[in-house]
Amino acid sequence: MLATARGRGTGAGRIKVKAKLAISAGLALWACSAVPSHAGERLNVLCGVDVDWCAAMEAAFERSSGLDIVMTRKSTGEILDEIRAGRDAPSVDVWWGGTGDTHLQAAAEGLLEPYTSPAEAGLLPWARNFHDMSDGQASGVYAGALGFAYNSEVLEAKNLPAPTCWNDLTSPAYRGLVQIANPETSGTAYTALATLIQLFGEDEAFTYFRDLSANVAKFTTSGSAPVKAAARGETMIGISFIHDAVTQKSSGAPLVIVAPCEGTGYEIGAVSIVRGTKLKALAQSFVDFTLSAEGQATGAASGQNQVPSNAKALLPTAAPDISLIRMVDYDFATFGSPDQRRRILDRFEKEVALTN
Repeated sequence: MLATARGRGTGAGRIKVKAKLAISAGLALWACSAVPSHAGERLNVLCGVDVDWCAAMEAAFERSSGLDIVMTRKSTGEILDEIRAGRDAPSVDVWWGGTGDTHLQAAAEGLLEPYTSPAEAGLLPWARNFHDMSDGQASGVYAGALGFAYNSEVLEAKNLPAPTCWNDLTSPAYRGLVQIANPETSGTAYTALATLIQLFGEDEAFTYFRDLSANVAKFTTSGSAPVKAAARGETMIGISFIHDAVTQKSSGAPLVIVAPCEGTGYEIGAVSIVRGTKLKALAQSFVDFTLSAEGQATGAASGQNQVPSNAKALLPTAAPDISLIRMVDYDFATFGSPDQRRRILDRFEKEVALTN
């Protein structure tokens, strides 16, 4: 399990998704009276998780608070660009979801407001450590490991070997049969890029991505789109977070989920308040709700399978046991640095073909 924001798990290879016992039998109650009154004002939230979870969270918060909010789903890179563009006159109040290293980058650029929620004390150690790493400007909401999934029916129809490692995906046998997102727009794909750099070294990782691009039929905008395409049989292999693959498999898709043999990285999904918001108290109440057991239960209720950060939140029954996956010691501080991120993405744009 993740002991800190740079924790290490053990084990390797293909994983079995197992039901797990709940950490706690009860859910924390959310008191409507705790939400400040803002008659006629609507909180503007940009959401970086799956669209179904965005809708579930919007409905749950409105039901609990009695207030209307505006929830818009976008990819992580798009959210960061929008917040940057509005830094002098922000129209966004809260950024909820999306990979934590991107939230750390926004914090380093002075785009976020410090806030320590009363719910922070009830979070798991890796989430509290992430909050400290952000200088109190972002809070950890969920965790999930990176991997890939392949469509077993497509694999059988094409009579191809089953991939079990990152290096397998560059085989000419999979030409045109892989999808991954563009790391410029997708936090998932940026995590993949940072993961491979930490596994192989930077030059070797870029050689890997140049080889992989020959097999990529499409670089998507959204990080979950590749595994959804694999679930529909539109491609054979989708690179994504494992919990996104689990969601598709749980819906009946013929997917085999793989934790790559070399090891893999992981994300800590986060929530942050945008600096300069005129609805600071309301934004804080939204953050409090996302960190509560009730708020985090909206993930499982909407078919999502991330590991929640609240120690009292019920673990989704299909959530992968990430303690069984071989993890890199993911360096959030380095890969959440604005200068490092920009340098890596610039190199990716120059060296890796996205025209397939």
